[in-house]
Amino acid sequence: MVSHRIVSGRATLAADVGGSGAPVVFLHANVCDSRMWRTQVDRVGTSNTAIAYDRRGFGETRAEKEDFSAVADLMAVLDATTNGAPAILVGCSQGGRIALDAALLHPSRVRAMVLIAPTVSGAPGPIYPPDIAGLMARLKQAEAARAWDQVNAIKACLFLDGPRAPEGRVMGEARRLFLEMHGVALNSPPVGASRDDATAFSRLGDITVPTLVIWGDLDFPHVQERSRHVATAMPNGAGHVLTGAAHLPSLERPADVTGLLTDFINRCSSRKG
Repeated sequence: MVSHRIVSGRATLAADVGGSGAPVVFLHANVCDSRMWRTQVDRVGTSNTAIAYDRRGFGETRAEKEDFSAVADLMAVLDATTNGAPAILVGCSQGGRIALDAALLHPSRVRAMVLIAPTVSGAPGPIYPPDIAGLMARLKQAEAARAWDQVNAIKACLFLDGPRAPEGRVMGEARRLFLEMHGVALNSPPVGASRDDATAFSRLGDITVPTLVIWGDLDFPHVQERSRHVATAMPNGAGHVLTGAAHLPSLERPADVTGLLTDFINRCSSRKG
């Protein structure tokens, strides 16, 4: 892997690029950084150009506070790393939102997408059932108290284990890495507000690139419902449920996600040919 530092506005985005061939860009979730994709990047880089970068406020990216566009940051990464070729975007959670917004705003730059439990701009807000609402209230209290270690632990339960799964369901390296990545984000200085508002939820039918939507059946109920909607509302969308996985399957089920991803990339390559 080759490390790049890419300037976008008042930010210097940290990106790693490896391999050669058609570009595949990885967009991390809001509770992680680009390291959530380590297994997938290593595998994809054997036959494609794999690009993973840290957004503002995450990992090794450094940014002064300003209003900014996450889509514009993505375009800066594409300009610096893809030689003008359209990319396959792989986004989890908030990374999925950025991928969808980019596909609407810059369709010529996006060849296909893999969206894992995607957030979607313009989607209805979540309505939590009582058992999950209690956990979210605990999280809000910890955030208000700036008890960052407690926030980190609660979010590991919510996003790594799953909001209705036993605490500690996912342990070992996956949990250690989650706590490290999210700990960096929690302790990063404010970077400013995002200006992006593509309202993709009402425009999913306008996105025609091949898209695979993946979600776990241990994720938040509203995330599962939203993922199913995205898969069916896009003209060339398809859905895949991972049984026994929550919001971050690239961490807890890396081999399964890598297999789905490489199969999809291979199908896109065959279609192109």
